[in-house]
Amino acid sequence: MAFGDYPAEYNAKAHGPYDPARFYGKADVPFGQVKLGELGAWFGRRNKTPNAIAGAVSRAWWRWQHKYVFPKRAGIAPFFQLTVASMTFFYMINYTKLKHHRNYKYH
Repeated sequence: MAFGDYPAEYNAKAHGPYDPARFYGKADVPFGQVKLGELGAWFGRRNKTPNAIAGAVSRAWWRWQHKYVFPKRAGIAPFFQLTVASMTFFYMINYTKLKHHRNYKYH
């Protein structure tokens, strides 16, 4: 699959219009229904290639947009979510610098 192409599993006649938030591959047991004994086999069936990971992140992004950004009366939830996500990200990348500025009670 080249950049910008549809997934190989997508069939326009069977699936209708393309939805980037949908997985068109073979259906598997949802993670919430996996038993602890089957967890290793379930992870073994996952596709762990960079293209598959990028596709999963893309589908998650599109699902988030369909739920919070695209509705007519979207509200301010996506702005708060992006703000908290960016604050967390920048805190994590600056943690090594910030931990040296802690106020200890005893030196």
